[in-house]
Amino acid sequence: MFGFDDATCESGHDICEQVYDWTDNQGLANASDVLIGKPLTIAMLLALFFVIRWVLYRVVDRLVASAEDGMLPDKISRFGFRGRAAQQAEARDLASTTRRVQRAKTMGDLLKSVITGLLIAIFGTMILSELGVNIAPIIASAGIIGIALGFGAQSLVKDFLSGIFMIFEDQYGVGDVVDVGEASGTIEAVSLRVTRLRDLNGTVWYVPNGEILRVGNMSQNWSRAVVDIKVGYQEDLTRVQSVLRDVAHGLWEDEDFQGLVIEEPEVTGVELFDPEGVTLRVLLKTLPMEQWGVARALRERVKARFDHEGIEIAIPQQVVWQRQQKTGPSPEGEEPVQS
Repeated sequence: MFGFDDATCESGHDICEQVYDWTDNQGLANASDVLIGKPLTIAMLLALFFVIRWVLYRVVDRLVASAEDGMLPDKISRFGFRGRAAQQAEARDLASTTRRVQRAKTMGDLLKSVITGLLIAIFGTMILSELGVNIAPIIASAGIIGIALGFGAQSLVKDFLSGIFMIFEDQYGVGDVVDVGEASGTIEAVSLRVTRLRDLNGTVWYVPNGEILRVGNMSQNWSRAVVDIKVGYQEDLTRVQSVLRDVAHGLWEDEDFQGLVIEEPEVTGVELFDPEGVTLRVLLKTLPMEQWGVARALRERVKARFDHEGIEIAIPQQVVWQRQQKTGPSPEGEEPVQS
């Protein structure tokens, strides 16, 4: 009387079987299964979908919250900055924290999108199966499409996966100065597929993330200024090193640099002998991105101090033998001329 056939209940349809046991009416049992059983099952699947998504979203939010807490501000705060240097350090702390928050939120949004996509695919297939749709062709088609995309978009997938790990591991971020092999410069934008950076000449480079095999970040946590000073061979190296230590210590004590130079400078000694002179090296540990300015300031002070102390900075020299014009060759007629 309900217009449903008298076919027996399918295996696993509990409502149909229960109604049939109660009424001994197959048509009513089938009608109950269609009008109550399937909607109830779909509603339960939808409820399960939202519950699982909510739980996974909570897990992602916790991961994002923990990723927003970094170690860099704690490390920098130990150096006891004051005055203008403290303001500079605080500004860098704020920028670093902001970048961590942005990176964490980006990863959180990405993970949530992936979770939602996977859950929709899984529960959508289950709902279609519950509605009586043959899902075997759908699953087979999805597998074929996945294989085709895997072969046809290998480089794109590689770029995306590399971008995910770069952002997640905080290998670099906007504002960092990096060397990625073929190009080096300041990062202007980072996406899941490509990294954009600008070099010293102003050229903008677009580097696919999958092509980046190694990254040298020159502005993460702290940096080091390496200053090589070359003096002549006739100079007293012990005296020269003493002067360099005094100049470097003066820079360390200068209030304008107390927030930029974060450790006592070190004069490592003689690094190289070459035809031009003797090379000595000074190392200064600085805040990120400050190594170049500190190195320029040190070189300027070293030049002024060397002029005051009468220490000669090495310049290219060579010995030229000048032959005097005489009737016959004579070893005494040749005099070396140094230039």
